[in-house]
Amino acid sequence: MSRLRFVGLDVHKDTIVIAVADEGGSEATALATIPHDVPKLIKRLSGLVADKSELRVCYEAGPTGFGMSRRLKKAGIECQVIAPSLVPQQAGVRVKTDRRDARRLAQFLRSGDLVEVWVPDEKTEALRDLERCRDDAKNAERVSRHQLDKFLLRNERVYCEGRSWTKKHLAWLKQQKFDEPCKQCVMDDYRKTVEDATERVKRLSNDIALLIRGTALEPLIRAFMAFRGIQTLSAVVIAAEIGDLRRFPTARQFMSFIGLVPSEHSSGKSIKRGSLTRTGNAHVRRILVEAAQHYRHSPAVSAALRERQEGISQEVIDISWKAQRRLCKRLNYLIDQNKARNKVIIALARELAGFLWAVGQVPNLLAS
Repeated sequence: MSRLRFVGLDVHKDTIVIAVADEGGSEATALATIPHDVPKLIKRLSGLVADKSELRVCYEAGPTGFGMSRRLKKAGIECQVIAPSLVPQQAGVRVKTDRRDARRLAQFLRSGDLVEVWVPDEKTEALRDLERCRDDAKNAERVSRHQLDKFLLRNERVYCEGRSWTKKHLAWLKQQKFDEPCKQCVMDDYRKTVEDATERVKRLSNDIALLIRGTALEPLIRAFMAFRGIQTLSAVVIAAEIGDLRRFPTARQFMSFIGLVPSEHSSGKSIKRGSLTRTGNAHVRRILVEAAQHYRHSPAVSAALRERQEGISQEVIDISWKAQRRLCKRLNYLIDQNKARNKVIIALARELAGFLWAVGQVPNLLAS
């Protein structure tokens, strides 16, 4: 009878360490260290068994990405990408090497103690890279604005005529002149950096709106946009980061995946719940918390929301309306109970995740 062979890979930029554990065998053994070359890896793995179906391979998710997993699967080798934070740890072990890490992965793969992460297809991953690039650009814009603000504050130039970064504020910035040439140079450089960062954000936002057309995720993105507080960019982040929501059997599992459930340390009759777990996908968690802010208003369908709901199936629209009524009522109730507002928003974000999960289970997202 053929036996399965479990292979753990410790993957780095330059090298791959291979360890093997046989089904029903003893401890895993470190087999070899090879250059980071996928064709060579496939050849080496194929030599371990007579039939590739007898191989089970895994490596930890990391900066090397998912390309290796896809190429191994195309070669007929079953490969899992593992969540590094959920790999069991042995207390008291103070020695860590690449060979030990590979052996540990092989052993835990054999025992079934590893948690596999979702591997997106190439197009979904490309869209995710684009929305994360836009997020990086937004952070860079925020930093450049902060630097300009603090420079002006140090020089007693404070804008007091309304909100910052409006057209009026930008016109005021252009009027700021300094007698000292060095300071004027700093002012010009900071202002140019802010303008370039803002232009970069606008360019990437337009690219996202253009490139989602005709993709497999477009129906799901449009369905998410039927909700109050979720427009194009927010919907793209949720869809690209999560993919198919049907991979979560229940809404509670989806809430747990994005870290919107409380931590707990209970034993016996003692029940202690703490702050949010903050595990899983931080991008989606942030988007849902921002979207939850919009449900402080009374339920209504604005002209902009009605426009976003055009072409969406009635089942999705009904879920969206149910979410508005439920979340607004929930917010008012919790506020009346003197709950802290930040905790109320988190509670709303958690329930909003449940409504989005329900949309992900709808077979026909667009109106026929």
